[in-house]
Amino acid sequence: MTTRDRRRRVTIADVANHAQVSTTAVSKVIRNAYGVSPAMRDRVKAAIDELGYRPHAAARAMRGRTFTIGVMLPHIRNPFFADILDGLNAQLDDTGYQAIMIQGGATQKAEAPAIDALVDRQVDGILMISPLAPRARLEAVGREIPTVVLGRHERSAVYDAVFDDDEAGAELVVNHLIGLGHRRIAHITHQDNSTARPSDLLHIIRAETYERVMREHDLAAEIAIATTYYTEEGGYDGAQQLLARSRRPTAIFAGADQAAFGALAAVHEAGLAVPGDISIAGYDNTRLAALPNIAITSIDQDGAVMGHTAARLLLERIEGRTSAVRFSVTPSLVPRRSTAAPPPQDG
Repeated sequence: MTTRDRRRRVTIADVANHAQVSTTAVSKVIRNAYGVSPAMRDRVKAAIDELGYRPHAAARAMRGRTFTIGVMLPHIRNPFFADILDGLNAQLDDTGYQAIMIQGGATQKAEAPAIDALVDRQVDGILMISPLAPRARLEAVGREIPTVVLGRHERSAVYDAVFDDDEAGAELVVNHLIGLGHRRIAHITHQDNSTARPSDLLHIIRAETYERVMREHDLAAEIAIATTYYTEEGGYDGAQQLLARSRRPTAIFAGADQAAFGALAAVHEAGLAVPGDISIAGYDNTRLAALPNIAITSIDQDGAVMGHTAARLLLERIEGRTSAVRFSVTPSLVPRRSTAAPPPQDG
């Protein structure tokens, strides 16, 4: 009869014995708790690495922590989300916490079970990126689990908020295009089924700011908005709508880089040049926007700082902070080759 050789799982007691410290000290190091000297922390971490110790998730949950952070994002296709996750993971590095991700989808119906899955997984904190759920639902989760909401501007005493100053960012890009001499400036915005107040949604803020700046420059008659989605397909469809207008725009401001990529494709497909015939600007300053063959003017809202801050706030909440924090990123304009003065006959 053959028997299977199964290695015994390394326990916290093994780590304590190897490091010649108490199991309490090991637990404190794992939890990144206060009251541990740097020398002891280094000794315990070395023992953990040498023995290959990995805390059991179920046992952690029974003791009150799983050392996991749940991240819910609408989808994984937007390159800006990668910047956020880079910042989040950099902040979590060496804390013992790991991020687990789930897609919320494009509707509240799809998003609801995704949120439930993170709650059921007993994560220690949740980062929700541009959630569609109503504020009451977000607060219900926040009362149960430390929560940070990224991308929405609403105020809550229950969860923290990280967001961009979307009004300032939209002002920068529209004023940039006007400063280049453009008058027929169009905008591609986003639609969703969120029940949040419109004034708290980033795409509404960007669209309303575009309209306000246009009116302030006596360009109300030139306002043109295509309402699609912040996706490549949405940007493509939106640009096609705008190009079909009797007075074609000389510049398009897409509310997200991903939509700007789709607009770029539609303009090229129409046989037009960027920026020779039409200037295109985006929002997010993703790495793809900076590629030399794309080079789209964009608004930088520093996704890495957003992710880094969201993780820091979650760790503070987990350690006991109860007061709500709102963190706003100040955007900046990054001009590239996709924007220039309009053709002489269209100026």
